[in-house]
Amino acid sequence: MTTMHPRQYLGLLLVAFIWGVNFAIVKIGLGHWPPLLFVGTRFVAVALALSPFMRRLPRDKLIQVAALSMTLGVFHFGTMFAGLRNLDAATAAIAVQIQVPFAAILAAIVFKETLHWRRIAGIATAFAGVACLAGEQHFGGQLGSLALVIVAACVWATSSIQIKLLGDDIEILNLNGWVAMLAAPQTLLASCLFETGQVDAVMTADLQAWSVIAYQAIFVSVIGYSIWYRMMRRFPVNQVMPFTLLVPLFGVLSGVVMLGERLTTLMLVGGALTLFGVAVVVLRRPRVIAPGTKAGVSV
Repeated sequence: MTTMHPRQYLGLLLVAFIWGVNFAIVKIGLGHWPPLLFVGTRFVAVALALSPFMRRLPRDKLIQVAALSMTLGVFHFGTMFAGLRNLDAATAAIAVQIQVPFAAILAAIVFKETLHWRRIAGIATAFAGVACLAGEQHFGGQLGSLALVIVAACVWATSSIQIKLLGDDIEILNLNGWVAMLAAPQTLLASCLFETGQVDAVMTADLQAWSVIAYQAIFVSVIGYSIWYRMMRRFPVNQVMPFTLLVPLFGVLSGVVMLGERLTTLMLVGGALTLFGVAVVVLRRPRVIAPGTKAGVSV
């Protein structure tokens, strides 16, 4: 096993922090932006930020990347932001981790991956944890929003299979740039069809509203993925992937500290079960959710 330098551990911790805090950042942004307009504007900013890293795509990959832009860009982020609008950031940070068991199940179907009893138990535990969260949200009236986040997790699992089928010949920043560029007009069109108040949202956007967009482009996409991509190329996947388990922890903490969200006993139990189940899947077969060097994270 390759030895990591302390600064490399700090780099991975920084990525987990950036991606975890993003749940609260997105929640703040949704206080101003309609969800689909938020996603579309986010993708415009991400495409601009990643434009220096973008290169011409292989011709035989264009259709696959276009399909990925619809799955990951439009459907995943669209449903995720719509669900998060009326759901606690802490709950969303935990619930979306169900994407890992979904990815393991899809890998077993598509790539004939064997699901041994430990991973099956982990998947079952994760689903039990989300069921606890559903019970909590049922009494809080946010069950529909939680369902949207779970749908977003399912879509992410599908996109992880698409990324794995793409292979490793497209670097992650180039891929993210193309996905953002192709997804931006799709989500903005969807916003025009299904939302209202877009012009007012743009005209009245203050520094905080634009800062949220900038955080998505600069910190989440450029800084986060640059560090993550470098670590995934330099170290074995089983050394890097466990750091993704810190993302929901930072997500929960950001919801409590930044938004004043309250954690209940049922949420804590559900969160512990979900993260334990996800940890079993990640630690047993980390490549299931890390296709090549293109491992991603929701939101």
